[in-house]
Amino acid sequence: MPATAPVRVLSVAGSDSGGGAGIQADLKTATALGAHGTSVVTAVTAQNSHGVHGTWELPPDAVRAQFRAVVDDIGVQAVKTGMLGSAEMAGTVADLLRDVAVPVVIDPVGVSSHGEALLHEDATAVVRDRLLPLATVVTPNLDEVRRLTGTVVTDEDGMRAAARALLALGPRWVLVKGGHLPAADAPDLLSDGRTEHWFRAPRHAGAHTHGTGCTLATALATHLALGRHVPEAAALAKTFVTAAITAGYPLGTGTGPVDPAWRR
Repeated sequence: MPATAPVRVLSVAGSDSGGGAGIQADLKTATALGAHGTSVVTAVTAQNSHGVHGTWELPPDAVRAQFRAVVDDIGVQAVKTGMLGSAEMAGTVADLLRDVAVPVVIDPVGVSSHGEALLHEDATAVVRDRLLPLATVVTPNLDEVRRLTGTVVTDEDGMRAAARALLALGPRWVLVKGGHLPAADAPDLLSDGRTEHWFRAPRHAGAHTHGTGCTLATALATHLALGRHVPEAAALAKTFVTAAITAGYPLGTGTGPVDPAWRR
């Protein structure tokens, strides 16, 4: 038996019944990296390899009760947020995180990997105005950059502009994910406004990519919980998710998930 418990990483996100993204991907990722994953479920989704077929948001009281049960007893060394859905839910989570003195990774999930909306239009302003100022790192893809800042990114210079626009909203660091650019590699830009770090990885044609964003953000949160500084944590998270994409497997008859357990 270990003398002490592993670091604890809390995921505040939606459940994916298909197991490829959301809470399920977050817990797998935390476990694969040696952490104990805990969860606050914000919504239940009916989801499979073809997309999201229904969502049911939990009441704010249920979210608050889950959060307090975990944080007040088990404790937490880092928090990652994912699917929040409504403005009310985003505000509830912002209130809960305001007094949590640990690293917070905000994955501002706007749509699923299949294109279904997971953040209501009126919730975007709450994420922008109340959650981003609490973030140690925010990890938007290019569509989420556009939703949050209005910045349309078409090249790497645009990623720099996006990082500046996001940093003006209050997070300490921004990790702009450039995987949707038509580039030979998949560039991500980490910036705090003073320094920038580029992370690149080869593309995998036809890869199963469901859960990519969840896995990256949770890997980043886990490495922060383990005491690593943001640039090192981001580099390790990029390496981890690249391997998870490479190891992705078919599931059902649509897009399969990445594999956070690739080390096995």
